[in-house]
Amino acid sequence: MAEQLPGPLGRDDPFVLVFNEDFDAPSLNNDVWTTCYWWDKNGCTNLSSKELQWYQPDNVTIEDGKLVLTARPEKVIGWKGRRFNYTSGIVTTGRYYGDHRSETGFEATYGFFEIRAKIPAGQGLWPAFWMLPSSHDSLPEIDIMEVLGHDPSRLEMHFHHPDANGRKKSEGHDVVTTDLSAGWHVYGVDWSPDRIVWYLDGKEVWRHAEPDEVPNEPMYLLINLAVGGTWPGSPDRTTPFPARFLIDYVRAWQRP
Repeated sequence: MAEQLPGPLGRDDPFVLVFNEDFDAPSLNNDVWTTCYWWDKNGCTNLSSKELQWYQPDNVTIEDGKLVLTARPEKVIGWKGRRFNYTSGIVTTGRYYGDHRSETGFEATYGFFEIRAKIPAGQGLWPAFWMLPSSHDSLPEIDIMEVLGHDPSRLEMHFHHPDANGRKKSEGHDVVTTDLSAGWHVYGVDWSPDRIVWYLDGKEVWRHAEPDEVPNEPMYLLINLAVGGTWPGSPDRTTPFPARFLIDYVRAWQRP
């Protein structure tokens, strides 16, 4: 008999499991996951945030049934000859390189999305679990969890979306909790037609309940460990490297 997995942590209403990744295989499932943003050019980064890492496939590994994204000081040449002083790892369920003939590994419109993860602490580290539109537009964006490594007891959550005039509108919330780098925690979001609700370890920590602003289009998943940038700042001599962002599972459910 197949294993009966539970629903989202802390919820007892009916959900149907539509995506389950336990990372039990010896290597990453390339039919589901990619190791760069869709603008992959033998690596990638997010220049708009002035991040300092160049994402590389070798920084994405499977170890003992866990996905491991590793950031390390490593000088590499990226796009247009730009030099980067760090490499790190990212996985997404989106398409590669803007090829609209390729298939998205996983996407959904509405649902409950959850990971169990252990984050690294350290100045300049920035682990995140988030969602973007399958259309490759930059908005809307649902940031399920973000933590700045110098403040690992503060969970950050954000929702970026176009306003009535098409301009970017950003809303966010943070909650002070235990040191999230000290152990494993479950991060989730419940996205439904009239609201988005964020969860930490099965408990609601924030909600956005403006139905006119809630996305209604397919979105895919991203998990990454950024280094530096305008928000977290640069690493310093106290930052422990290599830094490892560990993910035990990624799951998604939808209401029947």
